[in-house]
Amino acid sequence: MKQTGERPLKDSTPAALLALHDAGYREIRARITSGVVLDVGCGVGDESIRLAVGDSVVLGIDYDADTAAMARGNGVHATCADGSILPLRTASIDAVCSSHIIEHFVDPEPHVAEVARVTKDDGAVFFLTPNEPADFENPFHVHLFTPSSLQTMLRKHFADVEVMGLDGDDIVHADFDTRRQTGKRLLALDVFGLRKKLPRSWYIALHAFGRRVVYPFTNRHTSDGPAITEKNFFVTPILSDKTLVLFAIAKRPVRSR
Repeated sequence: MKQTGERPLKDSTPAALLALHDAGYREIRARITSGVVLDVGCGVGDESIRLAVGDSVVLGIDYDADTAAMARGNGVHATCADGSILPLRTASIDAVCSSHIIEHFVDPEPHVAEVARVTKDDGAVFFLTPNEPADFENPFHVHLFTPSSLQTMLRKHFADVEVMGLDGDDIVHADFDTRRQTGKRLLALDVFGLRKKLPRSWYIALHAFGRRVVYPFTNRHTSDGPAITEKNFFVTPILSDKTLVLFAIAKRPVRSR
């Protein structure tokens, strides 16, 4: 599995970013009961398996075959597939997790339509995605959302949509502000914006290299472990430009086919 710094991986991704993803899965798990749960973009499955509640079955989808195989090794029924063309029957899934996936689609609507198609009438889909005003420059994030634009997109395919925020406490915001400032200082070295004129593969490689350089300096720990854990994050109905992540719950799917 090729590591670009985009996938959250233990021993590679800074603890604060891992904690953000952990908190997202925690909040989804708290809102599901049992049945068939699908994690689109399951990665290696270490987070997906947390969605197993009671006698539920956890399915995983990942676009990379090697990664899907690793997820199977972690106990997830995973397969390699496109998140916008799901190899599943209509109305067959009780709960769908789309964690930090929707922003990776140039056109995210097929992804939303597909998860609506496979979700049962009484099921739910949980979307986590960066809040556009608070996001970092990231070549992998090709379609960012504000609360209103996410609401508009999801309303096309679900009759019941609630958009909240997954945010952090003051410690988290101080950490992310430091991370942002470090990134800005590095980007300031590219006076003429040459990184955006490079072939996309070069731009991504440069970005991945920058992450490997920066991450060790922004990975805060104390003698008791990471300075930031999932306990530093919480769901809130109050949204602002500083809210880190949007957390949407979509129900009552409107299927286009």
